[in-house]
Amino acid sequence: MNTTAIRKQMSIHPDVMDLLNNQIGMEMKASASYLAMASWCDQRELLNSKAFFYKQAEEEREHAMKIFTFINDNGGSALSPDVTNVNNDFESLRGIYETGLEQEIAVTESIFKIFKTARKEGDLITEVFLQWFISEQSEEEDTFRSIIDVFDLMEGMPLKMIDERLPKE
Repeated sequence: MNTTAIRKQMSIHPDVMDLLNNQIGMEMKASASYLAMASWCDQRELLNSKAFFYKQAEEEREHAMKIFTFINDNGGSALSPDVTNVNNDFESLRGIYETGLEQEIAVTESIFKIFKTARKEGDLITEVFLQWFISEQSEEEDTFRSIIDVFDLMEGMPLKMIDERLPKE
């Protein structure tokens, strides 16, 4: 079977598939980044933050897997990403959460780009699929903003006390 025949059998637009494959890489890098953050917290006995970031790492991997299987289930070809340049060196707990928020904002913007491309190309299957991710990203950003608010409210308090006020999930 030639490439053209395979492309015609795909339910998703080829340009959208390429963006989705890039998103898989972004989600897996976010997962690796959250593992690094969890390790930093674990080394400092910041138990709530450690649990939070381990859970975040797992969620990001699940997001990548949802996209991966979606591509393959719809006639495309999902690609396993290379994950490189993961930062393992952090200055502060607040800085970690701020980095997490920046990461979530970048993921949201990427999903919006894929959604808009799917809409432009008439790829309704992907557009509907991405609606869940858009809602999920809204929740993720809100969670990080709320946590950063705790740092503002508890400024000057010992780090361990702040960590005890942060959600594990």
